[in-house]
Amino acid sequence: MQTGNPHPSRTGDSRPDGLNGVDLGRYRGAGEAACRAAVAAFDLRALDRDFLDDPYPVYHLLRQHEPVRRMPDGSWFLTRYDDLQAVYRDPKRFSSDKKIEFRPKFGDTPLYRHHTTSLVFNDPPLHTRVRRLLAPAFTPRALKLLEARFVALVDRLLDRAAKQGGMDVVTDFAAALPVEIIGDMLAVPSEDRHLLRDWSLAILGALEPVLTPERAEAGNRAMQEFEAYLDRHLAHWRQRMDADGTAGADGYGDVLTGLVRGENGEALTADELVQNCIFLLNAGHETTANLIGNGIAALLDWPEERRRLTGDPGLMKTAVEEFLRFESSNQLGNRRVVESVVIGGVTLQPGSLVTLCIGAANRDPAQFPDPDRLDVGRQPNRHLAFGAGIHACAGMSLARIEGQIAIGRLLARFPDFRRAGDPVRGGRARFRGFLSYPVGF
Repeated sequence: MQTGNPHPSRTGDSRPDGLNGVDLGRYRGAGEAACRAAVAAFDLRALDRDFLDDPYPVYHLLRQHEPVRRMPDGSWFLTRYDDLQAVYRDPKRFSSDKKIEFRPKFGDTPLYRHHTTSLVFNDPPLHTRVRRLLAPAFTPRALKLLEARFVALVDRLLDRAAKQGGMDVVTDFAAALPVEIIGDMLAVPSEDRHLLRDWSLAILGALEPVLTPERAEAGNRAMQEFEAYLDRHLAHWRQRMDADGTAGADGYGDVLTGLVRGENGEALTADELVQNCIFLLNAGHETTANLIGNGIAALLDWPEERRRLTGDPGLMKTAVEEFLRFESSNQLGNRRVVESVVIGGVTLQPGSLVTLCIGAANRDPAQFPDPDRLDVGRQPNRHLAFGAGIHACAGMSLARIEGQIAIGRLLARFPDFRRAGDPVRGGRARFRGFLSYPVGF
């Protein structure tokens, strides 16, 4: 795990030295042969700490020398923006269904059951049916209700931090915020919400490229505990719905009510309901917490951009888009090839597994000028942090609102906040964020 300034060369807005303006770190000064050797040695199953701390130099080498890379296990690793777009826009030839891929990885376990039943890892018609049932949660009216709650919650957390003279941006702020919002959506009692973050981290940790026995055990244990909790919680919520029919009428638990009732005679099975409640927590918690934490960390690493944003709060919307691009919360996606297809001049055969490197695509200089520089006013900014096509994140509007409010109100209230200790990175390849980041006021 990383400690200290993750980008020590980026204490101002000067462009880092290196290949195409990229800070190549340990590759600086290396010749063509050494760079190609680094690309040839790249293996998702053997990532070192340097990569987990800062993967972007490796991403740049891959994109330049082997943008459609055949991995040692026979899968493909894509790093160019246009190639990812082509995959996202072709769900017929690139499947999101993970039953074939995950069976040897997870076996017959709770993790397998979850990750092959939830919205994100499925194709139509299940994907279409679940997404339609979730849609009411993200209408303008629903988001307006959530926004008011979110502002009040942010202010309460900042009040507490002010009394303490600082806070941990991750544990006290970024991670606490989405848990409360998703908790409201699913009507989870306040006294139970402390359980949700650890369950989420354990379940998502099992999606890392290497599933260690420890990660498998922690993920399956979290699944069993979460499923048992939801079985009890859903039974109680149905009783309330049957008793007075008002469950969710005040906006609290309205998503849960919609999922339980279904729509137009179409409803989820009991297991689909449980698994997609877990998915909602995981998707809404981890990525949003990372967005907020990564955004605040980026402003500390780029003080000129921080001063620019503080002086012009109207830039907050474009700033959040830039945080999403610059340090994408979700760095990796996956697909399985259904029909023979050519990507980036390479023919991929049916059955091939494909890793979409979102973190690399979002720093592709062919799409983003000066991609390794934080620019809070960057426009256009058609990043892929939320994916694209039919699997574009259903909750992207909510995540954007949460990021704008959390970071905006922190900057407005404490414009001179500072790093107050060593940050600790999460040490994961797929989900990029911090476990801890102390700041003082």
